[in-house]
Amino acid sequence: MLDNIHNYWLLAAGVAAGLTTLIHIFGGGPEVVRPLFAAQDIEEVPNLLNYYCWHLVTITIAAMTFAFTYAALTPGEAMLAIMWTVISGVFALWSILLIAWKRQKAIEMPQWILFAAITGLALPGLF
Repeated sequence: MLDNIHNYWLLAAGVAAGLTTLIHIFGGGPEVVRPLFAAQDIEEVPNLLNYYCWHLVTITIAAMTFAFTYAALTPGEAMLAIMWTVISGVFALWSILLIAWKRQKAIEMPQWILFAAITGLALPGLF
């Protein structure tokens, strides 16, 4: 099985993305989605739109997991790895900018840590 791995860095990024997906679903779900639906002061359409966006993020991180893993196992998939490395890096950067802009505590919005780790693991795999 290990003979099929062509890029261990990209595989590590895929594993990190997979862990991020699980944290998002099982950690963030109860912390974000349940209170969202329990909120009585949010109208139905904005509430459902937030719920829709939650699932878009879930799908995106799951796709990132698949893409990095596929690129690690398949030679010649550099563009796929580059694309998802850039996306992950932009996610990390936007998280940091949002925290600074809204003066939040970095530990209360830990997305930046997860996406920075994915990006940091993927970057060496591009060279």
